[in-house]
Amino acid sequence: MVQRLFLPLLLLVLLCVPRVLAQALPELGDVSAAAITPADERRLGESIMREIRRDPSYLDDPEVADYVNSLGSRLTVRSDAVRQEFEFFVIQDPQINAFALPGGFIGINTGLLLAAQSESEVAGVLGHEVAHVTQRHIARMIGQQGQNQLLSIAALAVAILAARSNSQVGEAAVAFGQAGIVQSQLNFTRDNEREADRIGLQLLESAGLDPRGMAVFFERLQRATRIYEGGAPSYLRTHPLTFERIADIQNRIEGMPYRQVPDSLDFQLIRAKLRAETGSPRDAVAFFEASFAERKFLSETASRYGLVASLIRARDFARARTEIVPLRKTANPIIENLACQLVDAAEDATNALKCYQDARRAYPGYRALFYGHVEQLLRARQPAVVLQMIDNRMQTQPSDARLYRLQARAYAAQGNSLQQHRAQGEAYFRNGQLGLAVEQMQIALKAGGGDFYQLSAIEARLREFRRLLLEQERKR
Repeated sequence: MVQRLFLPLLLLVLLCVPRVLAQALPELGDVSAAAITPADERRLGESIMREIRRDPSYLDDPEVADYVNSLGSRLTVRSDAVRQEFEFFVIQDPQINAFALPGGFIGINTGLLLAAQSESEVAGVLGHEVAHVTQRHIARMIGQQGQNQLLSIAALAVAILAARSNSQVGEAAVAFGQAGIVQSQLNFTRDNEREADRIGLQLLESAGLDPRGMAVFFERLQRATRIYEGGAPSYLRTHPLTFERIADIQNRIEGMPYRQVPDSLDFQLIRAKLRAETGSPRDAVAFFEASFAERKFLSETASRYGLVASLIRARDFARARTEIVPLRKTANPIIENLACQLVDAAEDATNALKCYQDARRAYPGYRALFYGHVEQLLRARQPAVVLQMIDNRMQTQPSDARLYRLQARAYAAQGNSLQQHRAQGEAYFRNGQLGLAVEQMQIALKAGGGDFYQLSAIEARLREFRRLLLEQERKR
């Protein structure tokens, strides 16, 4: 079921984000000299992301997250204009929307991934959002408005986030925070949109993707305004789109060499995965059955993947086993992960463990397979093996909250309460839940056991978490 941001969360962010922003910024005397540093932007973005990650609409799926980050990295890695870290994430929402937050955080809705008909179209939207960040549009807005408008600007950012799911909530947020300056900021945003189009096209071309994808997708959105119930898609409410803007994009594309870029299989598989998880299991199965019957699909492999995923949801394991046989002739970690999920869903624990072991030998770095393998080992009561695997993985993924949650479960299976709560505290910290992180570290110290070095390390982390929590509370 698609879940959306709740109004209490919106009000919490409206109250907290302006104060975070005000704390992060230097005093703004002369508006012409005002600036927000990249470090300030990052802190503001992280404060918003803490709220987003806690919300049910945040899609914590390693396969989807890895795909959008891989596509986003194609755009940023070759660009001379990109000198900062980016994080791309997905919101589970049927609305067609994407948005840039301060500090390099780029969000995209599942609705946009499903509506796009090519990988270059999705890349066009991501490139546009990346350009908003690299051109420092948010910082320039803050600099022009001045210190007395900080709350209004922060409220506008939150209103854009809220509008992606619920236009009425978004409109309420705008009215709440900055009714007097909405139009002037939208006019400024239109200038930013044209600049983001230009930079985004350059990013697409340098990444070896088709720049025409941006124009094609925007044209389709513009046509959709005539048939969408309730007005324009969310993306158009937050990204004003005009005939002149589309014409400008098309004129720029005319000077670029023609490039036909086939979609990656991963793009098609991820879209099929999202579609298979939409609606009831029966409706999902019917959708993919119809696509086969009418031969209406962009990729037969991806459509079969979607059918198998839907059959697993419907618990029709016998048919899913039949359908996955031809699918596994294509070597791909996403397909192998689905095959292992099928064995696991059918409650064949021994073969599920073997499936993940075999798949990880072929794709050792694939995150989803690693998590699945660890889950099977925990069920097989092999926590010592799990802890060794996680220790090795943390060398390359030190900020992965899921690894710490799995580590906590492994320690719990060993009866090591001190290390269980320490690991859970680290997981909460990486999700931005400082209060819960402090609680877990306190429980760890009271659990008993542990040597001098372990206790000292936990006490040091507890002091750090308390300091960060105090700073956070002061900003609020």
